[in-house]
Amino acid sequence: MNYSLFFGLLIFIAGFIIGLGAVTVIDILGFLARKSSYWTQTTIRAHKVTKVLIWLGISLTIIGAILFYSNYSLSTVVLIHSISLIALILNGLFLSFKVSPYLIKKERDNKDRELLSKSWQVKITISFLISFILWWGNLILFLLFIYKILE
Repeated sequence: MNYSLFFGLLIFIAGFIIGLGAVTVIDILGFLARKSSYWTQTTIRAHKVTKVLIWLGISLTIIGAILFYSNYSLSTVVLIHSISLIALILNGLFLSFKVSPYLIKKERDNKDRELLSKSWQVKITISFLISFILWWGNLILFLLFIYKILE
């Protein structure tokens, strides 16, 4: 049995499950928070957990990809995954070091029930769309790669 292939696949898939699950939860909460103070407060509280899960998902995906793809020659899929993972990391850095401190400050100042300004809503929406598209795009690309192997 090729253990790097098996464990690479397991860790890769676990990364997708955790990362995409967290992104989906925070995206839905963020959407609801656009016009609701209740959901704004819920989103601010929940993002502390989803942020960690997204980073865990990215980390597992990278480790899994390294283990899994080490069994195959360099391909377009590996290159696209590498570039998009860099984009996910950059997007995650923006969310972690710009958006998250802003939200935590709102909570600390007891303003977490106030709707976010349009400016912040636009920035966060763009960031979440990037994240959502990259996570789903990478999963689809990975499944196409697996499908091609199984043919």
